[in-house]
Amino acid sequence: MSVIFHAGISGARGRMGRAVSTVLDAREDVVVAARFDRGETPDLSLCDVIIDFSTPDSSVELAQTCAERGGPALVIGSTGLTPEQETDIHKAAEKIAIVRSGNFSLGVNILIGLVEHAAQRLDAADWDIEVLETHHRRKVDAPSGTALMLGEAAANGRDVDLADVRSPPWDGITGEREAGRIGFASMRAGGVIGEHTVLFASEDETLTLSHSAIDRSLFAKGAVAAAAWVRSRKPGLYDMQDVLGFRQA
Repeated sequence: MSVIFHAGISGARGRMGRAVSTVLDAREDVVVAARFDRGETPDLSLCDVIIDFSTPDSSVELAQTCAERGGPALVIGSTGLTPEQETDIHKAAEKIAIVRSGNFSLGVNILIGLVEHAAQRLDAADWDIEVLETHHRRKVDAPSGTALMLGEAAANGRDVDLADVRSPPWDGITGEREAGRIGFASMRAGGVIGEHTVLFASEDETLTLSHSAIDRSLFAKGAVAAAAWVRSRKPGLYDMQDVLGFRQA
C-alpha cells in the first residue's frame, strides 16, 4: 500500500498523543514524520498535517507558526482555549486549513448531526428535548462538554440560542415544563467512559438518539480521520461536521 500522507503529532508524549501514535503506527498508508512536545522544534516541512493534543498556548503557537509558513494543515484537539486564543486560531485559519473540535468521536459527531436535523423537523411546541449523560466518578464538570455540544446542536436545529432555552436541573417543585426548553441530566458512577442520549418526546411518541463510548482510542481514530480529510483542504476553520459531510466544506 502506498503512503497517502505524512503526519506530525504535537503533544506526542501526552495521553492523547500516545493514543494517536498507536493509531497512526498501525496504518501502512501514513508516515509519522514528526513527534514533538512543547519546547521542541520539529521540521514542519516533513508533514502534510499535524494532529495537536497539547495545551492552549502550544496550540496557538503552532497554529501561528504554520500560518506564517503556509502549512501544514492542523487538527487541534486541545481544550480550554480562552476567547482570545480562539480568535488567534481563527486568524491562523485564514491561511491554513484547521479542523478544531472538542470531541473527535466519529459516532458522537454523527449523533450531533442527527440531533440538529431532528430538531429542525420536530416542532418545539410539541416536542420536548432532554440531553442525558453518564460519566465516571472522577469527572468534575457537569453537564459534559459533549452534552453541551448536543444541546447546541438541538438549539441550532431550532434556530435559537441555547442560553435562551436551556432549563435548570429538574429538582424540587419546578412547575410545568415550558414548551421549547432544552433540559440536561447528569449521572456520575464507576468507570463509565461516556454515554450520551438525546430524548425527543411528544404526547404521542418518543425518539431516542444515543452514543456509548467503549474505548478511549475512538477519539484518536476520529482525529486521524480528520487529518486525512483536512490535509488537502483550502484555508478555513472546520469541525467534525465538515469532516463527516453534514455541511458543505
